[in-house]
Amino acid sequence: MATFKAIRIDKADKGTTAALTQFDEAELMDGDVTVRVEWSTLNYKDGLALTGKAPVVRRFPMIAGIDFAGTVEASSHPAWKAGDKVVCTGWGMGETHLGAYAEKARVKGDWLVALPQGLSARDAMAIGTAGFTAMLSVLALEKHGVSPKSGPVVVTGAAGGVGSVATAVLSWLGYHVIASTGRASEADYLKSLGAAEVIDRNELSTPPKPLAKERWAGGVDSVGSTTLANLLSMTRYGGAIAACGLAAGMDLPSSVAPFILRGVCLLGIDSVMCPIEPRKAAWQRLASDLDRTKLSEITTEIALDEVPEWGAKILAGQVRGRIVVKIV
Repeated sequence: MATFKAIRIDKADKGTTAALTQFDEAELMDGDVTVRVEWSTLNYKDGLALTGKAPVVRRFPMIAGIDFAGTVEASSHPAWKAGDKVVCTGWGMGETHLGAYAEKARVKGDWLVALPQGLSARDAMAIGTAGFTAMLSVLALEKHGVSPKSGPVVVTGAAGGVGSVATAVLSWLGYHVIASTGRASEADYLKSLGAAEVIDRNELSTPPKPLAKERWAGGVDSVGSTTLANLLSMTRYGGAIAACGLAAGMDLPSSVAPFILRGVCLLGIDSVMCPIEPRKAAWQRLASDLDRTKLSEITTEIALDEVPEWGAKILAGQVRGRIVVKIV
């Protein structure tokens, strides 16, 4: 029976282990499309799974990796045929379904999106779940009515994957972007992506007031906790914050004041189980509204065997922008 290279996570006496190994094709899970994986990426959630820092993985053994781009090898799904170029993000890959850090994946055809015209498979993974989540956040702000004319928008965790793409896309669309980061050394990088202002995250880490001075019309937050509470208290009347991450924690030490006194909205963003039509819309917008030059500037490429090492780095806040993983 054929085998292929994969990053396999196993239970250990204490915690879990993650290592590059040969995986038996016969152990692939059920699905109606088999894909030759060409590129993957490294997200914060991947770092949690690889290091075992959080109970992301729900079955063992597990192939890590929540995103892939590649070419269909075989399909019994009516929408896909051998040779099709596809992207898959979320749906529990790397958590409950064998994931993307492998030369082969078997998934449900309903999970797949056609690789948008003009994007290479590498580009798609330079975007990945982080960029896809950023675009879902932008679409939510637009739907709420937050436009460049509404006023400044804030992006937290701006030097990370979600933040970098959100900053680049929002600036491309004409927004005045205020980028929040804990790494002062990344100011020039963020300005190169289009940030008009860069602020220290400490401005958003103090105990939040019920209402503070109005500073922005909207924002994209990947941090959560006290940071999100401060964002809400500083949002202008009728504005909105798209919440898509929890790097600082799952708690929200806020009050109802921003909601009932300023009409502020908190927009929840889920990229894992997002329905297929919004997925298609987001990927089409990413193909048109993300400057490919900027995408290249925020991307670092690594090999499959480097994934465990870089998983630890992303949790330590040592990763800038996006990481693409070359599978074949």
